[in-house]
Amino acid sequence: MKIETYIAQLLYRYQCVTVPGFGAFLTEIHSAQLNESTNSFFPPKKTVFFNSRLKNNDGLLANHVAQAENTSYGFAVNAIAFEVQNWRQTLEENGVISLKNIGDLRLNSENNIIFTPNDQINYLSTSFGLSPFVSPLVKKEIFEKKIDQISERETAALYEEEEVRSSRPYLRYAAIFVLALGVTGSIGYPLYQNQIAAQTLVVEGNVQKKVQNKIQEATFEIKNPLPAVTLAVDSAKVETVEEKLMPYHIMAGAFRSEANARKAYNQLIKDGYDARMLGENKHGLYPVLYGSYATMQEAEKAQKEIQKGENPAAWILVEKL
Repeated sequence: MKIETYIAQLLYRYQCVTVPGFGAFLTEIHSAQLNESTNSFFPPKKTVFFNSRLKNNDGLLANHVAQAENTSYGFAVNAIAFEVQNWRQTLEENGVISLKNIGDLRLNSENNIIFTPNDQINYLSTSFGLSPFVSPLVKKEIFEKKIDQISERETAALYEEEEVRSSRPYLRYAAIFVLALGVTGSIGYPLYQNQIAAQTLVVEGNVQKKVQNKIQEATFEIKNPLPAVTLAVDSAKVETVEEKLMPYHIMAGAFRSEANARKAYNQLIKDGYDARMLGENKHGLYPVLYGSYATMQEAEKAQKEIQKGENPAAWILVEKL
């Protein structure tokens, strides 16, 4: 009778399986582990070790053998004793014995039994079907560099576009002020300088606004992995006049799918944030906010707390009133 089969069966259900007159196989549960050097993930596991001092018959193994073999308890005890005798003889002759799905037993120089468990077997039943896997390395720096490159290209293109559009008005203004300069002398030249400065501020403001929009489009064009769900509209979060007067928002994300945005919003509420979900913007995105604030100082203070504990990439969106 190969009693190691019955020992292995019991190890899934119990922490200690004693082999009378020989020793006990004990188990220990280890939590899931991550090897950062290899990006390897290991599920929770129950490992086995051996204690040769626990030899008293607790009846567990004998009862299990008796039920499995449909025999008496006494016969099972005798069968176990006979198998133990064979183990000891094999150890004395060969110095090692292999127990299927359990491990190897060896005698050292002091004639003590040394046990090496089978690492391929996981006796934790709740981890059934789970196996180690290696995750590909996520290179966040590459994505950030792409965003910077997009920003630089769009900024250059927008400046060129604004310069072309604004070149003709500048010529008209220049012609007008040159004529005025000839008539009014020193009065016309300061007016001309003020007009040029005003037009420059308008161009820079338009460019900055378009750059911000392009960065948002590039940042949230990625397909969101959250699964689509059907949720009821939360009427408690309808935008009020007071909320409109809080134009400084800390962004948690913007989603193509309204359902995914709703799911992210619900998770933030569950985490204790006074979250908000804005309507669809002109880019077809649904922004989700950690919160909104009346002043930039309040928003920056909250942003630092969020970046420290929740999301290092959280940023502030200033909404034009």
